[in-house]
Amino acid sequence: MSHELGKIRNIGIAAHIDAGKTTVTERVIFYTGRSHRMGDVDDGTTVTDFDADEQKRGITIYSAAVTCPWKDYSINLIDTPGHVDFTAEVERCLRVLDGVVSVFDAKEGVEAQSETVWRQADKYRVPRLILINKMDKLGADFAMAFQSLRDRLAADPVAVQIPIGASDTFEGLIDLMEMKAVYFEPDRQGAKITVKDIPEEYSGHAQEWRYQLEETIAETCDTLLEKYIHGETLTTEELKAALRKATIANRLQPTFCGSALKFIGVQRLLDGVIDYLPSPADVPPVEGTDPADAEKKLTRTVESGQPFSGLVFKVVADKPMDLYFIRIYSGELKTSSRVLNTHSNQKENVSRVIQIFGKRREQLQVAQAGDIVAVMGLKNTLTGDTLCDPKHPVVLERIEFPETVISMAIEPKTLADRDKLGMALGMLSRQDPTFQTRVDSETGETLIAGMGELHLEVLVDRLRRDMNVEVTVGTPRVSYRETVTTRGEAEGKFVRQSGGRGQFAVVELAVEPIDLTETEGHLVIENKVRDGNISRQYISAVEKGVREACNAGAVAGYPVIDVKVTILDGKEHEVDSSELAFEHAGRLAFELAMKKAKPQLLEPIMKVEVGVPENFYGAVSSDLASRRAIITDMEVNGDRRVLKAQVPLANMFGYSTIVRSLTQGRASWSMEPSHYMPAPSDVAAAVIEV
Repeated sequence: MSHELGKIRNIGIAAHIDAGKTTVTERVIFYTGRSHRMGDVDDGTTVTDFDADEQKRGITIYSAAVTCPWKDYSINLIDTPGHVDFTAEVERCLRVLDGVVSVFDAKEGVEAQSETVWRQADKYRVPRLILINKMDKLGADFAMAFQSLRDRLAADPVAVQIPIGASDTFEGLIDLMEMKAVYFEPDRQGAKITVKDIPEEYSGHAQEWRYQLEETIAETCDTLLEKYIHGETLTTEELKAALRKATIANRLQPTFCGSALKFIGVQRLLDGVIDYLPSPADVPPVEGTDPADAEKKLTRTVESGQPFSGLVFKVVADKPMDLYFIRIYSGELKTSSRVLNTHSNQKENVSRVIQIFGKRREQLQVAQAGDIVAVMGLKNTLTGDTLCDPKHPVVLERIEFPETVISMAIEPKTLADRDKLGMALGMLSRQDPTFQTRVDSETGETLIAGMGELHLEVLVDRLRRDMNVEVTVGTPRVSYRETVTTRGEAEGKFVRQSGGRGQFAVVELAVEPIDLTETEGHLVIENKVRDGNISRQYISAVEKGVREACNAGAVAGYPVIDVKVTILDGKEHEVDSSELAFEHAGRLAFELAMKKAKPQLLEPIMKVEVGVPENFYGAVSSDLASRRAIITDMEVNGDRRVLKAQVPLANMFGYSTIVRSLTQGRASWSMEPSHYMPAPSDVAAAVIEV
């Protein structure tokens, strides 16, 4: 592993499902010499899709890391999933990466999950390269795909390559920086590259794109703009330097083209990663806070001599010990060292430091700032926790994950399975922050919740296959939410006298709706108790009781969101009061106030996108209308129509089978969570009755 910071690239490959991310990764691994044969997604032989579920389904489910050398550089590469059910894998990787290669299908252009990934990269301000892949596909259109980047993503792409041909005539690419034609020998799996003059029939076309390239880059640099306006020649070195600077500043996205399947363009893409994406030394210092004072800001840089700090972005349950993936932001991490987890405020032992290559592992004695590694030996660490030098504590920004939208009941088949189920579910939830499990207080059922049907299906398969726990599962159910529509006040009393010391607590509070623009969370608690009627230590107990009641729900047992709770007053007893009593009183007051505040059931609304051939448009749009869909947009893309709609999740179960039947298997569709809306009265009544 290179320890020269400028020679390290921490990048991810992200895109919509079936855009070719894993095939691109396989080609990268082969061309960088880390593998002597190319794996195939359809055959289940890829390096990064090594999980049994991934091989069976032909999709990426878990992000996988590989480290590859390229021209004296070290590239830490993470292949991420494209299916929206596994968006948490993308989220946590983008949090720790310095750059991303966004892959797009040359025929489809920007697709639904492409937009989601792009927004996630915007949130973490990650610089991007763009690869318009599958130029060999029937209907491939580079200009259309390039324009869709601007129209649908509001991106600022700048083409540094254009294709020679398209579909079955695609044979190479034109490098607009060098103004040369580049061909990749298919008989040698693209390993042999030939550079020639641009074919005469493409000369004028290439010159037009070159003008666009120079103008776009010059607009980001005053020096180049001056030369461009005066008609002076802009050198390749000047253009590359300015484009690198603009890419790192997120002003431009260099755009490449190729076909990973046909071995065209991947090596030049790797050159682009080196030329334009940042090294750990190019990104701003990471910011954190002091564990003792959240208002005090701290920074950590990659310079030598800095104390160690790193963020755990993934946990993998493994035998004999779990693997914890860490991005090191400062200092160095050694095997057999001791670090502090500032989230749990516990010290942890790092028994081994490992470099990951798919499912293979290489042990390291030390890892340094800028590296992405896995460690073993930790006991009380979860995704998003900060590990640091115990003498120099810092808390780095945690990773935000979306809320679950679907749940199902699960129960063990035998008594032996019952004993193993709790431990297995705990292991899965430790690995996956978007997987949740709880016991229904009324029915006693164990419920598991996740991001979609496929997400839960994969996790249940893991229970059976990897953990040997036989279970039966119920039908998927929607994870509704509850809120209030007006203000409600109530008093909660918890008084118990049994001859000796009793329990006494009285809490008066109010609940009211709150606009999400006012807060990033779903619950705000404000203390307005005056005159010391409730001691400070009991206020925290009241808050705990309120939060527990909020999670349990007050109408149909679903979590409460978008609510402000104001603790107004209360009473305590100098002998009989306790934290437990105030916790109970807070919970009772919240439940009573909720019922007075006209509670309302909210249902999750999904953003659905369906691409269909023209002759199936009517059938698909009619079916969506029957599912209470609101069509928000419709685009024409060649001989296909793309419908965009907002549909209640409850009406989308089993949709993949229906849409295949309606379109003879020729439709493509995707779905992702959008927002919550009040459920119609008949839907709410049915849910509450259950």
